[in-house]
Amino acid sequence: MESIMENIILTGYMGSGKTSVGKDIAKLVRYTFVDTDEMIVEQQRRSINDIFATDGEQAFRDMETALLRRLIDEGHTHLVISTGGGMPLRAENRQLLAALGRVVYLKASPGTIYNRIQGDTTRPLLQCRNPMKQIEEMLAVRGPLYEEGAMFTVDVNKLRQSEAAEACIGYLRSAGCAFA
Repeated sequence: MESIMENIILTGYMGSGKTSVGKDIAKLVRYTFVDTDEMIVEQQRRSINDIFATDGEQAFRDMETALLRRLIDEGHTHLVISTGGGMPLRAENRQLLAALGRVVYLKASPGTIYNRIQGDTTRPLLQCRNPMKQIEEMLAVRGPLYEEGAMFTVDVNKLRQSEAAEACIGYLRSAGCAFA
């Protein structure tokens, strides 16, 4: 599917900077920032941890797909969308994301991610004995899917938040994206 809307979608593993970089991009290009995890929490009136514990990961993934369909159906434009780290795992979601806008993968190493999110108890998939190993294993599976679904990849390991935002905007401008 080809993107018909001028939205910017950020994908990547948890802790890659999708929310912080996304907010910077939104300010710079005067778009509205939204976070799909926050939208689901608001819609469900409960935390992601609670959704995972009560309904399971599959139900949460179904909620993500339904949210993407709704955003497309409602024709939202001029958004910077921070996605949940697992959203692009489904092929259907990768197609929906591409239909919704221009997808940028924020790529971070396991070490960078671990340093950013250690001690964060709001991440249900990392509530385990060895979070670093979990990150490495999940990135081995998810990394190729993030790459497959993205128009551009920005390596954020050595970039400050503002630099990552500028890099994303630069890539998008080079692809013909004109911002208001």
